[in-house]
Amino acid sequence: MSFFKKLKDRLTRSSSKLEEGLDAIVEEGAETEAPDPEAASGPEAAAREPEPQAAPRPVPVAPALDIAPLPSPGAPVPPATSEPEAEPAPGAPAKRGLLDRLMGRTAPVAPRRVLDDEMLEQLEELLIAADMGVDTALRVTANLAEGRMGRRVSTEEIKRLLATEIARVMEPVATPMPLFPKRPQVVLVVGVNGSGKTTTIGKLASQFRAAGKSVVIAAGDTFRAAAVEQLQVWGDRAGVPVMTAPEGSDPASLAFDAMGRAEADGADLLLIDTAGRLQNRADLMEELSKIVRVIRKKDESAPHNTLLVLDATTGQNALNQVEVFRKLAQVSGLVMTKLDGTAKGGVLVALADRFGLPIHAIGVGEQIDDLDAFDPEEFAAALVGLDA
Repeated sequence: MSFFKKLKDRLTRSSSKLEEGLDAIVEEGAETEAPDPEAASGPEAAAREPEPQAAPRPVPVAPALDIAPLPSPGAPVPPATSEPEAEPAPGAPAKRGLLDRLMGRTAPVAPRRVLDDEMLEQLEELLIAADMGVDTALRVTANLAEGRMGRRVSTEEIKRLLATEIARVMEPVATPMPLFPKRPQVVLVVGVNGSGKTTTIGKLASQFRAAGKSVVIAAGDTFRAAAVEQLQVWGDRAGVPVMTAPEGSDPASLAFDAMGRAEADGADLLLIDTAGRLQNRADLMEELSKIVRVIRKKDESAPHNTLLVLDATTGQNALNQVEVFRKLAQVSGLVMTKLDGTAKGGVLVALADRFGLPIHAIGVGEQIDDLDAFDPEEFAAALVGLDA
């Protein structure tokens, strides 16, 4: 299954209210016309005068029953003859097949609605409900309406217009994580509790390893034993070494030692996991700052990438998380996970619009191939329920 198909199936399954809402908005003020099975398509057909109908043909009356005398024995039997099919009268319309007539009578007409201020307001409310945020929703609908006010549009046209505007917002931030010649390239992975950091690190390590890169993982979440065990499982699966420390150890010290190990091994990448931190816990956030200070003693340019992993189900709270982590860890890029959950998906558009931070990847599940590079056009199409 392609990643877009997976994204569309899982994202629209959890955010189908957006697609249903678009249908309802158009149908609420829809203007429909009954289909004309005989009319040709196009504006010329609408303006064409109806052609005069041919005079009805007289219906022949069946003759009275006439019994012919039986032929005498030995007489030759005359050959059976069939009457030729009657020719249509001149000027009569050509006879259409049953399939044509059936299709002509049942061809559906998509409802269309005039794009006006009321419809725009309803679209804005729908996008806000999809976690897109007020400012972004207003900007997207304003761009959609430019030069189109007063036009009659269908649901399909609205979906395509929305997908185009959403992709336009997200196009500048759709960039893969940059790789540098610096060895080891230190990648610090941060985020709040339960955002999917550990799983994301395992998937990245496996994918980089499959691409021919040598990788080392540092299990810096020393407060949660399950996180270390989870990383070790991913490390074994990907053939990547995982550096650990006893539970409760100083994560900054482990990060420092991991840099020395990665340098000695000639590793291309060092992925450092960190404990989940709530942005309102000053002590935990200070510890994250300490990790950054300590690894810079070994390499003042480190970390070379700081990935903030965000849980899509948190909605607008993701914006607050970006604000806080940017101040403490100089976030260089985002990874959005759990788009297969109860997420509405629109928060990713709000993040792109407000911060302009690169979105490196998105996740839609727990399997290795459920994390992939972010594609704005595919995401926009999946969000509004379009096919590729």
